[in-house]
Amino acid sequence: MSLQKNLGPIFDITFDCEDGAAAGNEAAHASLVKELLNSDDNQFGRIGVRVHDVQHHAFRQDIETILTGNTKKPAYIVLPKINSVQDIAAATEQINRFQTSTTSRIPLHVLIETHEALANVMAIAAIPQVECLSFGIMDFISAHFGAIPGSAMHSPGQFTHPLILRAKSELAAACHRFGKVPSHNVTTEIQDKNVAASDALLAKTRLGYTRMWSIHPDQISGIVENMSPQHDEIMQAYEILRLAKNQHWGPIQFQGHLHDRASYRYFWTILKRAECSAIPLPENAKELL
Repeated sequence: MSLQKNLGPIFDITFDCEDGAAAGNEAAHASLVKELLNSDDNQFGRIGVRVHDVQHHAFRQDIETILTGNTKKPAYIVLPKINSVQDIAAATEQINRFQTSTTSRIPLHVLIETHEALANVMAIAAIPQVECLSFGIMDFISAHFGAIPGSAMHSPGQFTHPLILRAKSELAAACHRFGKVPSHNVTTEIQDKNVAASDALLAKTRLGYTRMWSIHPDQISGIVENMSPQHDEIMQAYEILRLAKNQHWGPIQFQGHLHDRASYRYFWTILKRAECSAIPLPENAKELL
């Protein structure tokens, strides 16, 4: 939370009520999460909560504790161990019961970490309240009972094993089809922060992920930097859109390549993502957004 206050809302924080709570301590843990959500340290309203799975006895307790009588609602709720659209419907029914507004529902982030969830990933991504899908690599590999080696839980195996690449690609494709955010799995290496940064770059450039989990504060800056547009990309996008605007958005030539409205949308996205990442834009670039 301190890091977020210093850097600004360029990354989110997720409080974990599932794996983060010791067995038997679920109620106290949920109360602590509520206290932190409502604290002055939550300056930007960009803190979400991962609750127990919908079949767990503590799921309703998490929801009721965190959503009742609070002054700051979570930015999103992460649903683990989801298998189907029906699981999400059951969770959503309970979550929405504690919300007074019917027009501003809390967004749902869904962990895809089972065979069934992957099989239903398109239908899950199509649900309006779902905002983000995250890949849970460790649970997904464990569900194969040794058929996928443990080395695929981290690099380079996680970017080369065919079954992992298939799962990650299908998740990303489903998200982009329905305008949702694909979030890459954690990097378990926490001593060398460059590993997480490298994984973030591969996830973005090879698999189309636009977001990535961290598991340690030291990983955050490298992930944010490599998930954000790079300086050369930003300058190219700015120059192309500036020329296009001068041509009233007709076709242009830039460095020997033709560009028109089809590619202008891509370059507009580069500038918009840079702005959201708090990266300084070229002078007058905001006029193009």
